Amino acid sequence: MKQQIHTNKAPKPLGPYSQGLRIGNRIYLAGQGPIDSATGQIVGNTIEDQTKTTLENIQAILADAGATLRDVVKTTVHLADLKDFAAFNQVYIEYFQEPYPVRTTIGSQLLATMLVEVEVIAENQ
Repeated sequence: MKQQIHTNKAPKPLGPYSQGLRIGNRIYLAGQGPIDSATGQIVGNTIEDQTKTTLENIQAILADAGATLRDVVKTTVHLADLKDFAAFNQVYIEYFQEPYPVRTTIGSQLLATMLVEVEVIAENQ
């Protein structure tokens, strides 16, 4: 049975989708970007600032589901410019610990001035 995950500490979905869903012990989060939950505006002009905000949004949604970043087993990262890969990794490594989640990184066209979007799958008992 699907349980919807929703917190006001992360941005509202921009369309007909959930912030996240829990199915049993698995948690699926929709792609999150560097959007301020209070204003709905993109935060930051650098990949570092945007990555920090994005991962903070992910943490907030996971917390609503009773999980943490330590529970994340898979991330999918969308970068507007793959040249930002190294700078993105510098922030990413501050949030995740070994064993790191498996990851796919894709160059993508993102909304407006977004430089990064991240979606995750987590396992939590």
